[in-house]
Amino acid sequence: MANVTVIGAQWGDEGKGKIVDWLASRADAVVRFQGGHNAGHTLVVGDVTYKLSLLPSGIVTGTLSIIGNGVVLDPWALKAEVEKLTAQGVTINPENFAIADNCPLILPLHRDLDGLRETAAGAGKIGTTGRGIGPAYEDKVGRRAIRVCDLAHLDSLDPQIDRLCAHHNALRAGFGEEPVDREKLLADLREIAPYVLQFAQPVWKRLNKVRKAGAKILFEGAQGVLLDVDHGTYPFVTSSNTVSGTAASGSGLGPAASGFVLGIVKAYTTRVGSGPFPTELDDATGQKLGERGHEFGTVTGRKRRCGWFDAVLVRQACAISGVTGIALTKLDVLDGFDTVRICTGYRLDGKILDYLPSHAQEQARVEPIYEEFEGWSGTTAGARSWADLPAQAIKYIQRVQELIETPVALVSTSPEREDTILVRDPFMD
Repeated sequence: MANVTVIGAQWGDEGKGKIVDWLASRADAVVRFQGGHNAGHTLVVGDVTYKLSLLPSGIVTGTLSIIGNGVVLDPWALKAEVEKLTAQGVTINPENFAIADNCPLILPLHRDLDGLRETAAGAGKIGTTGRGIGPAYEDKVGRRAIRVCDLAHLDSLDPQIDRLCAHHNALRAGFGEEPVDREKLLADLREIAPYVLQFAQPVWKRLNKVRKAGAKILFEGAQGVLLDVDHGTYPFVTSSNTVSGTAASGSGLGPAASGFVLGIVKAYTTRVGSGPFPTELDDATGQKLGERGHEFGTVTGRKRRCGWFDAVLVRQACAISGVTGIALTKLDVLDGFDTVRICTGYRLDGKILDYLPSHAQEQARVEPIYEEFEGWSGTTAGARSWADLPAQAIKYIQRVQELIETPVALVSTSPEREDTILVRDPFMD
């Protein structure tokens, strides 16, 4: 049996939460390996809806859930999310939840800097969630980060605090802000430390033990490949690598552990925040997609931009991330459209491209080339087998997998866990 790595193959918000939840019920461990609490997942289990931002989706099913070292952790957001889920009846304790002790922390000064930059940028803003993710990753790379393991040694943290404050105070001065209140920062860390440390451990060791025992591990990615800091629509990207290869470095397991790479793909395209979007629809059709798909961000509540399925982008994302098969989600949103379209290429300065160029200005100027399909009047909502799908919907799915050069492994037809058509079992590959 293979391990499974789940990633978003668009700009995030593809419906990873439901798929990860569905897979987590059959896994022995679920691992978050990058990102922070800027990643929203909504799970619907029976009559209960769970909204997660930081915790691995497996926590709802009681599966061993791990936050890997590739994640940046806001300890106060963690506590709030655990308390919220506990109030919903979810059991969370050191037996079923662990945090990498070498995981960097998101501090209040990171949130401050994030907000100051976005406000000052004006029209040039990136469109971050303002939760301090980017500045926290910057401090990690700059070797200034306070990590989970440091919470057990706060009395000897002065040299690190000095280095951190020297950097941030210079930046804050440039924005006309007061210096960091280091005494308050230390007091806040002392207060939250016992709560976080109860879950802290060298998770690479625990994961290696789990793997050697033959357990099935599910690696849960956040955001999407098109938001990858290297491979996405830079600079309108997140601050981490979202591709499947990060599962190795962000968890402490080698690349061979990644197993089946499942790319989550929405049957149309959405994006939150700024940046290029070749198939975006600023018309009634785009409005209809957004309304039917309830396209509002789980974390921010921001309205998502909507457009037709872009096979060029998904093919590129699948190639870059080594996707084995895709999970096609929210097919039911397309029910009832007279016609549906798929972008099969771009025009740029008289040339036809089969990829998205790297430069932001060229990305903004590409014009989509569409292939048009007859829609379907029947419903796909709740379908659990191919026989339940209208013929035109099946043709649409078949054309999608041809264009992206990656097979469909499963199809999701509603937020409900069981409303899933399984074509290829990732854990049995």
